[in-house]
Amino acid sequence: MATVAAKPPAPPGAGDVFEVELSEAGSPDLGSRSSGSGSGGSGRSAAEYSGWVYHLGVNSIGHEYCHLRFLVIRGRTVAMYKRDPHNHPGLEPIRKGAVGHTLMVEELGRRRVNHGDVYVLRLCNRLDQTKKGEIACATPGEARKWIEAFEQAKQQADHDLMRGVSWNRLQNENEINLDGHRPRVRRYAQGLGKLVRIGKGPEMLLRQSSDLRNQERVNTNFGGDTGDAFEAHEWRYVRTFNGIRIFEDIANPKGGKGILLKSVGVVGANPDTVFEVVLNLDKHKRYEWDMLTADLELVETIDGYCDVVYGTYEPKYLNWWKEKKDFVFSRQWFRGQDGAYTILQSPIGHNKRPPKHGCKRTKINPSTWEIRRLNTSGSSPKCVVTLMLEISPSFWGRWKRRHSSNFDKSIPFALLSQVAGLREYFAANPALTSDLPSTVVKSKASEPLIIQSELEDSEPGDEFYDALARGESFEDEDSDDDDDDDDDDDATTPKAGKVKLKNVSWAIAGLALKKTKALVETSELVTDSSPVTVDPSHFHGTLRRAKSENDPNSWSAPGGGKFMIRGKTYLTDYTKVVGGDPLLKLIAVDWFKVDERFDSVALHPKSLVQSEAAKKIPFILVINLQVPAKPNYNLVMYYAAERPVNKDSLLGRFIDGTDAFRDARFKLIPSIVEGYWMVKRAVGTKACLLGKAVTCNYLRQDNFLEIDVDIGSSSVARSIIGLVLGYVTSIVVDLAILIEAKEEKELPEYILGTVRLNRVNPDSAVSI
Repeated sequence: MATVAAKPPAPPGAGDVFEVELSEAGSPDLGSRSSGSGSGGSGRSAAEYSGWVYHLGVNSIGHEYCHLRFLVIRGRTVAMYKRDPHNHPGLEPIRKGAVGHTLMVEELGRRRVNHGDVYVLRLCNRLDQTKKGEIACATPGEARKWIEAFEQAKQQADHDLMRGVSWNRLQNENEINLDGHRPRVRRYAQGLGKLVRIGKGPEMLLRQSSDLRNQERVNTNFGGDTGDAFEAHEWRYVRTFNGIRIFEDIANPKGGKGILLKSVGVVGANPDTVFEVVLNLDKHKRYEWDMLTADLELVETIDGYCDVVYGTYEPKYLNWWKEKKDFVFSRQWFRGQDGAYTILQSPIGHNKRPPKHGCKRTKINPSTWEIRRLNTSGSSPKCVVTLMLEISPSFWGRWKRRHSSNFDKSIPFALLSQVAGLREYFAANPALTSDLPSTVVKSKASEPLIIQSELEDSEPGDEFYDALARGESFEDEDSDDDDDDDDDDDATTPKAGKVKLKNVSWAIAGLALKKTKALVETSELVTDSSPVTVDPSHFHGTLRRAKSENDPNSWSAPGGGKFMIRGKTYLTDYTKVVGGDPLLKLIAVDWFKVDERFDSVALHPKSLVQSEAAKKIPFILVINLQVPAKPNYNLVMYYAAERPVNKDSLLGRFIDGTDAFRDARFKLIPSIVEGYWMVKRAVGTKACLLGKAVTCNYLRQDNFLEIDVDIGSSSVARSIIGLVLGYVTSIVVDLAILIEAKEEKELPEYILGTVRLNRVNPDSAVSI
């Protein structure tokens, strides 16, 4: 018997259905008992999210299962069905429950199930880790949509709690627990034949990729294509090959071992599909577009975001070497909150794959893929694919001096040509380029309209694709348990709808008017009170302040001139402007190492916040970045306000607001000023809403607000921080902290505080 029960055949298109329906509270429930209104009968519109997912788990006799299920989220109520209740009125949910404040949704990344790759989400109770379950989606894009749906449900729960509506009902509702089972010994004993037949289902996990439509709502947790911080790269076009442009980085930034080249092309498919093709190890498909790394074998899966592959290639295709070559490299991938993908490829050694007999071991150039949607007025999906790699300066210099044709027969050139191969591969396979809408937004009357999420805005991506960046428990209501082999053949794909979005180009205003700190203080701080003199020399953290620009293992406070923030007219033209001076003053930085996660640093008796000097400061913002490692690290930054905070301002509402409001507004912009180029590509320069990326805990007392940022709560963040820690002693990184402005009265944005960390040494961290 197979250890993983194969699921029943999926209905056509089952893997890519994700509906969002806006329905008025009090309207008839989906089916008979699918979900109720999310607003407690207040007349507030509640968004409904529904679509096909795979429910993963272990049944009551210890066997893993993977079942196709139709999931519905309306308001804060969740229901799971065996079939689409839209097509089967009166259908009872097999599981149902409500989203509570303690729900956590974590991306676990890519996992192979029944010989098919899916993207897994874990749902658990933050206070009770035994209440957990997993669902899986066809693509990372679809997984991100479900995360947003659960975030909306949590926001609805917070809204109901703040309004005090139906408190008794909220208290009595069951929380989500997808892993719950009822004892069914008798049933399994009598139905042993059926249990045996479970393992005789299809060997492949039948699914279709989630093709995101080109007019879908663009997430604004990150900015446009060019990022929200200036970079040092300066790209110069050097040649065109098969319609693909090749660029050289003439800035040659510090921290790299060679020259950076990149090839850029437009591929006629959506980013999800291109990402799947690039990661796919099926050699018969790779033979159609990849002349160098087509013969790949999986050596080891590190986690859901990293693996190791082994490959070989015939030198006759390059006509340079006579010996057959083999290689091993690691692949690490991330999906940004803007829907763009980054894949890092680095040559490594692996004890499971020594050099093969008859082959000569070689190293593939370190390279990165970047796949980003291109907003176009046409109906066909398009994305910009960029392949960046590092090449030996001596080899590149010889080619430029002599213009030898040997470069056309080299490994770097074969890698750069993969972009052209992808473009032609999709052009020759039009079935792969279809961009069927996976998100349908419709009103009760089925009229097209726009859903504007409270957690995000609609922000089109940058059309200038080659911008030169500068430097609760579910109850079983069905007689069948969810770990049975159910017949899902009747499930069908929902009908596609339309989404109307305003086609507005996002642009960076290079000569935008710079805001002054005094203007920000007028609205955010109480200006009619006498300012308190805040002298950073009176405060001392465990990490010392930099004495010079190149002083290692230190911190400094740069201005906001290297960051892009939302301008006054952002809601109408999406213009971003250069940031001004920070509102708050950075007074100290602590660098701790601990065995376990350290929360509530400000309450520690020896904390800077507890000092007599700190108690005289009107307000202190404490940012506690909790870095998972062995040991764990805490990077704690203290920002001070010279005047009291205006309670009616955006900052005042953030300080005394709900956790949901804070999660939706707390934003960070990273920028690696100096460091290895692959680390730069992994970290990026995009603004990130931390409350949606990782778990943030808030402590509001006396004259301070502490934000504990649990980086380890996200497997994506853990993967990135693991890469960064490997180079941390050679990295100079700038961070900007701000509160995202979503309303016209809150614009323009301002930077709360900044910090520059100069080559921090983990060994210098102080034990507490």
